[in-house]
Amino acid sequence: MRLELTPQLKDYELIDSGDFEKLERFGQYVTRRPEPQAIWRKSLSEQEWRRRADASFLREERSEERGEWKFKPHVPSRWMVGFDYRGMSLKMRLAFTSFKHVGIFPEQAANWEFIYDRCEALCAKGVTPKVLNLFAYTGGATLAARAAGAEVTHVDSVKQVVTWARENMESSGLDGVRWIVEDALKFVNREVRRGNRYHGIILDPPAYGRGANGEKWVLEENIGEMLECCAQLLEDKDSFVVLNLYSMGLSAMLARTAMHQAFGTPKQEQSGELYFEDSHHKQLPLGVYYRFER
Repeated sequence: MRLELTPQLKDYELIDSGDFEKLERFGQYVTRRPEPQAIWRKSLSEQEWRRRADASFLREERSEERGEWKFKPHVPSRWMVGFDYRGMSLKMRLAFTSFKHVGIFPEQAANWEFIYDRCEALCAKGVTPKVLNLFAYTGGATLAARAAGAEVTHVDSVKQVVTWARENMESSGLDGVRWIVEDALKFVNREVRRGNRYHGIILDPPAYGRGANGEKWVLEENIGEMLECCAQLLEDKDSFVVLNLYSMGLSAMLARTAMHQAFGTPKQEQSGELYFEDSHHKQLPLGVYYRFER
C-alpha cells in the first residue's frame, strides 16, 4: 500500500519553503536552512524570512552540506523539544551542527509512531522484542522502541552522535539501550556470523558516509549487501522492518523492489513519501520510506 505520511508535532512547524530553502520552527526557535527539493518560490518575502529566522545556515562555497550558522543574540547553543504519542513522551536536545542539521529529522516521527505501535503489540503478545537501529543518529527511533518495552541495540559510527542519543534517552526518562559505535555494515556481518536475530530492524542510511574506522559507505553500492544481512537477522514471524531513503532520485518503488528481493513479499507493507506541508499549503517531500511487518 502506498501512503504519504506527515506526522503531527507540537514542537515543529514548516513555516515556509521555496527557492531551495526552508523556514522551520523547532520549539520556540526558527531556523533557515538549505533544502534542495524546495524548487518553487517562497510565499513570504525575504524581509519576513530575515525577521523570523533566529538562526540561518550559510553553506560553504565549495560544499553542498558543510557551512556555518549565524544566530541572533538571544539564541542558545542548545535547547530541548518534545514528542508525545500515546504512552511515549520523548525529550530531545537540539543544537546547531556544521552539516546544517539540528539533531532531529521531524518527518521521522511518523515512523516513530509505527515502531512504538509494533513493539507495544509484540509486548502484548508476550514477546519482548529485540530491535536493531542502524545509522541511528540521535536516537528518535531507538527511544520509541525502548519506550514501548523493546530491547534496543543502537548502532552509529560517530561517537559524538551516540553520546547525544544517550543524553536524549536520559532526558526522556529511559535506560537500558545497548550502544554500539561501529560501521553499520561491519556490525551486521558480524551479527550474521554470530547467529543473532531481531524482531525489528530500522535502517536510516545516508547517501554517503564513513564508518568508525574510515570504512566507506555508498548507498547504491552497499545497500544490497546490507539488506541481505538484515534479512538473515530478522525473525521469521512477529517482526518488522523500517527503511528510509533520503537521496534525491530514489523512489518508494525502488525501496520496495530492493526490500522484496532481500526479504520476500510480506503480507502487510507500506511505502511512500514522508513530507510536511508549510503554512502556505506547499507540500515538501523529505524522503521515501518502506516498512513491513510479518
